[in-house]
Amino acid sequence: MAIAPGLATSTDPNPVEEHGPQVDAPGLNYFVFALFFIFGGITSLNDVIIPKLKELFTLSFFEASLVQFWFFIAYAVVGIPGARLVKKLGYMRGAVAGLLAMMAGCLLFIPASQTAAFPMFLLAYFILATGVVLVQIVANPLISLLGPERTTHSRLTFAQAFNSLGTTIFPYFGAILILGGIAGVTAAELSGAELAAYRTAESQAIVNGYLGLAAALAIVAGVVWLFRNRLKGEKHEQTSLADGLALLKRPRFGYGAACIFLYVGAEVAIGSFIVNYLMQTEVLGLAEQDAGKLISIYWGGALVGRFIGSAVLRMVSPGLTLATVATGAITLIAISANTSGVVAGYTLLAVGLMNAIMFPTIFSLACEKLGPRAADGSGIINVAICGGAIIPPMYGALADATSLAFALVLPAACYAIIAGFGVFARRPA
Repeated sequence: MAIAPGLATSTDPNPVEEHGPQVDAPGLNYFVFALFFIFGGITSLNDVIIPKLKELFTLSFFEASLVQFWFFIAYAVVGIPGARLVKKLGYMRGAVAGLLAMMAGCLLFIPASQTAAFPMFLLAYFILATGVVLVQIVANPLISLLGPERTTHSRLTFAQAFNSLGTTIFPYFGAILILGGIAGVTAAELSGAELAAYRTAESQAIVNGYLGLAAALAIVAGVVWLFRNRLKGEKHEQTSLADGLALLKRPRFGYGAACIFLYVGAEVAIGSFIVNYLMQTEVLGLAEQDAGKLISIYWGGALVGRFIGSAVLRMVSPGLTLATVATGAITLIAISANTSGVVAGYTLLAVGLMNAIMFPTIFSLACEKLGPRAADGSGIINVAICGGAIIPPMYGALADATSLAFALVLPAACYAIIAGFGVFARRPA
């Protein structure tokens, strides 16, 4: 996603009473766009960290994918409790809680580096992701409050463009800061005290990056706190988990939730291993840092596509648009897996362009006409983002058994199911 994440978020598009709260904050839209930028950028940094940790701890592709597992499993663990917390605290205070949790996750990279222990890095990612989930729970409903219902598809896609701006910028500078290392030395060549010292020294670049993020998050949390009383009349309907799960019986919503799971999983799986994919001699044969910089093309495609998609979705059926871009993703994957060199490398990077409108379009199609049940539906979709925890390890295990190219059949299958949802949901609910 990203999610990434994309992207991406999955929250209540209208959890308040029929007339909703009064928004007494002219600059609130900029604040929401900034939230999309921050959690998008932090999520995409995983794609830079994975090849670094893979080398430091001599991990298999499956083991390296555990970074994504512990990051995205937070959506399943924290999603529904987090939604309840936001209902209790309100949007603004909930955003502050999320930003502080993200800051705590960033600071945990300090002991992770000092102990040079892979499990400590995984714990830091889980805490960081907990904060990201809380911030995402706030972001989407606020977007829905900043304009008319008829332009929700377009407006959410436009906001996601700022998410993609973060996913484009963060990996490029993250690759410069984090990837690369001591010339001529790898973890595989060391052992004992030398290996521990190498891991500590090399992971310091990761620590420095996340310390900078922690400082920035502290400032943003302070600014958001100033907005804490700007939503007048904010109210939330309290419901049970069973109420949300009951929505899965509705074919349109159930299918859409499954597609969120598959989309986030496919997008994250490709992003997680694209550095290793581009480093292969039969593809681009790049050095680690140079391959890392190209992640920005993958996420940059989503950035460009979301601005384009925001306009297209005003003229073309969302379902038809979704089916078209999903088919395009399958085509690009097939070309990449069956060619070599520049064609193989850049067709896989171009999948990011196809991903552009998928999350917001699936989300809005699935939740269309839920009315007062939108909060419950949003909570369930929030959990579905944990596809980013499940699909990448499956991709990694398949790549360990075969190859990175052959394993692309897995995200291609995910996109095929998403294309089917676009056809299924091409008419209004």
